[in-house]
Amino acid sequence: MAKVSVVIINYNGRKYLEKFLPSILASTYSDMELIIADNASTDDSLAFMRSIYPAVRIIVLKRNHGYAGGYNEALKEVKSDYYVLLNSDVEVSPGWIEPVVELMESDKGIGACQPKILSYKQKNQFEYAGAAGGWLDCLGYPFARGRIFDICELDSGQYNEVEKIFWASGAALFVRSELFFEAGGLDTYFFAHMEEIDFCWRLQLLGYSIYACPASEVYHVGGGTLPKGNERKVFLNFRNNMIMLAKNLPKRQSFWKIPLRILLDFISAFKSLFAGQIVYFLAVGEAHLAFFKWLFFMQKKSVFPVKRKARLSGWYLNCVAWKHFVEGKETFDEIVGDKR
Repeated sequence: MAKVSVVIINYNGRKYLEKFLPSILASTYSDMELIIADNASTDDSLAFMRSIYPAVRIIVLKRNHGYAGGYNEALKEVKSDYYVLLNSDVEVSPGWIEPVVELMESDKGIGACQPKILSYKQKNQFEYAGAAGGWLDCLGYPFARGRIFDICELDSGQYNEVEKIFWASGAALFVRSELFFEAGGLDTYFFAHMEEIDFCWRLQLLGYSIYACPASEVYHVGGGTLPKGNERKVFLNFRNNMIMLAKNLPKRQSFWKIPLRILLDFISAFKSLFAGQIVYFLAVGEAHLAFFKWLFFMQKKSVFPVKRKARLSGWYLNCVAWKHFVEGKETFDEIVGDKR
């Protein structure tokens, strides 16, 4: 039986550890190891863990490396067949590990996989961070089976088939341990947000597939570290998305797609400004300035693809923003249809 190490990055998340660790420890998979990697928390997370869960392994990091850097540092100390990068604000079902491992063991070409991710607060609705598997459109806008921008569908079994996707959510990301390092790990420069999409893109360019396994279900609170609309969250999402495109797109595409994305981002920013959302407007502007700083001075700090030629799954050749905001399409099937 393959060994599975479930690794949670914790930063001042005692309330989530207290609430959700019991469901993880109730998992029925027999060869599972639970590890808490603490990102230099300043709350009583470590005291709580050592008092209530003394048998759970803790990796103490000396500073806050963020989501990406935290996993890169912690996983150096974890020996396993599979890593599960799990957010601290996720409740799991008892048999959530078995279907994913069975799928990945059946095909060594599968590099990473995610379960079906539903909302903890409304368990018949898909959750924003990954839903039933992530896709990417031609301009780099991420969306998912069950989630288009801020609209999350109700789960009626419409995405219950196992399917190739573009990216697996970092809220519950299964990955072969050796491939995590072969692909270069997560891009530490990202700190948080978009790092799993960038990682899955690099993994696909290595020739491995990314899958969604809906027989496995988890329930995500979402926004556990940075709430939706937070200036830092907006900044990281926009900056990291631009960096991801610059790193992974073929050069001939990046020359026109990146300027077009900058234009579309600023249209979105000015629309928000006229709606009174000045924080969003400023964060988008700061993100693009930070992208140019990376482009001219900081590229050596990032992780680039090892290979660049592969057929990508979950890549939508049209613009999801146009389909949604102009044509009014609100569901994944309305937008993608038979263009899988």
